Formats: sequence, structure tokens, C-alpha cells
Amino acid sequence: MMAIGLLTSGGDAPGMNAAIRAVVRSAVYENKEVVGIRNGFAGIFDEDAYVMDLSSVADIIHRGGTILGTSRSEKMREDAGPAEAKKHLDAMSIEHLVVIGGDGSMRGALALSDEGQSVITIPATIDNDLGYQHGSIGFYTAIETILDAIGKIRDTSSAHKRANIVEVMGRHCGDLALYAGIAGGAESVILPEVDFDFDEVKKKMLAGKLRGKRHHIILLTEDKLSAYALARDLEEATAIETRVTILGYVQRGGIPTGTDRINASRLGSEAVNYCFGEKKSLALGLKGGKMLALDLKEALAVEKTFDRDLYHLVDKISI
Repeated sequence: MMAIGLLTSGGDAPGMNAAIRAVVRSAVYENKEVVGIRNGFAGIFDEDAYVMDLSSVADIIHRGGTILGTSRSEKMREDAGPAEAKKHLDAMSIEHLVVIGGDGSMRGALALSDEGQSVITIPATIDNDLGYQHGSIGFYTAIETILDAIGKIRDTSSAHKRANIVEVMGRHCGDLALYAGIAGGAESVILPEVDFDFDEVKKKMLAGKLRGKRHHIILLTEDKLSAYALARDLEEATAIETRVTILGYVQRGGIPTGTDRINASRLGSEAVNYCFGEKKSLALGLKGGKMLALDLKEALAVEKTFDRDLYHLVDKISI
């Protein structure tokens, strides 16, 4: 019996388990067998896999991380890696492979597709950096995690009359900082898509101090600038004590929001709908609440567009 293969790859994202659950239960409903592959693409080479049933996905919809485990496979980057992986998938009788992950995972799936493997990808990355869709699994939960941190940091910053630079993930895409900055009332947002203006940040800090404001929250995407060097320079320029909080991997964990669970469930179930008949090379996604199914190569070629209207909104409402 040919089976549906299922793996999670790359950085974990809250909601991956909800997608796993939806794939397995939708497949069982359609009388299809699902083989879960442990630890991402690396598990293919080890044939580290098992048949999943209803019980194997019980009580996981609310859990962060991924029960299948994840990794970044160096072997898949080797010239002969995808062809070797295809042989292992054939040995495991995998007809269609569902890959849950971000840009790197989708590129690994495309390499397998070039070897003749049928693949269907589900976008799961807190960075939301895949241009063909919006609101990848994990993005909305990561925003809530950042908002929770901002609220707590604002409390202590206000008590001490400090500024605080909060560094978040998204080195190539500033959506996390942008959306959390708007929702969290940040005074300044520093993104990879926009040239940094030190004087503008300084001006906002001094204007706030002049009118008696006791805090100033600056959201900074990782690798854009050195958070500690920026804090030092701002403190020297404004005489406002400035601290740094780097959220790091806490953004990837936690209980997924209702939105991420629903999106993951929709995408997981839709993936099974494509696991019939001819070979596929598809990227699934959601945009404006509507389901998308694009050719995988074409989806990866869509550039991520920056929402300048949202960025200007930060300027307007953070004065």
C-alpha cells in the first residue's frame, strides 16, 4: 500500500502539531495511510518513520513544537542528497510527501520533486517570509509572545523611566517586529526593509521625555544592528537609561493561538485532498483567508513585499 509521508523541517513553529493532526486525521477519514518521518529530512535517510493513526495525534492540537521532531539536513544540500532521499522514500512506499516548514524546507521539497517525488508543502514559519502567502503557521502565536514580553517590559521600564530595545526574530523579514510594534504600541520599529534613522529614534525618545513619558519601547529585528551598541549610543545621545531584551527562541515556543490552530487544520486537511492520483509539486497557503495551491517552484519565486502602509502607521500613532 502506497502511503502519505509527513515530516516537519527547519525551525519549529507553534501550530505544527495542529497541522500534523489534521493531515493524519483527514488521511484516516479518506482511508489513506500516513507514515510520519522523524527529525525532518534527516529522518528520510535513516528511514526513521512509523505509521501514524488517530491515537498518535491525540491531545496535540494545543501543543507547541512538533511531535515528529525537526532538523536541518546537510545531506539534502549535497548534490547527490535528493536522489538518495528519493530512494529511501521509495523504499518506505511513500507516494506523496507532505512537508511542513519554511523557505528552506520548501526548497528541499522542490529538490525532491526534481527527482520525481510528489510533494505538497505547508507554510510554517514564525518569520512570515514566504511571499506567495500571508500568515504562515506560527506567525500569529509569535506575535502574541512578543506582545506579552512588551507588556511586562513596559511595566518595569515605566517604573525606572527607561527605554528598552526588544530584539525579535526576522533577520530577512520584519513582519514580526512590524505587527507586534503596532499591536504593542512600540514607539520605534527598526526593520531590515527600511534604512535605519538614528536621529529619528533619538528625536522620539527626547520628545517623550519632554512630555513626561516614563518608557520608550524600540523593536529591533535581529542582525539589523547590534542591540547593545545601539542602546549605548542612544543613552549617550539622550541621557535616558536604555536596556536590551533579546527574546530569542522563546518566540518559537508556546501554546498556538486559535488562529494558528485553525489555519494549520485547514492547510493540513487540504494537503490530503491533493494526495490522490498524479504526482504533485505544490505549495499550499492562505491569503486573505482563501486557500492557495501554487506550483512549488512558482511559489518560491514570489518575492516578499513589504507593507509600507503599515510601517507609516507606526510613525503616525507612535508620536
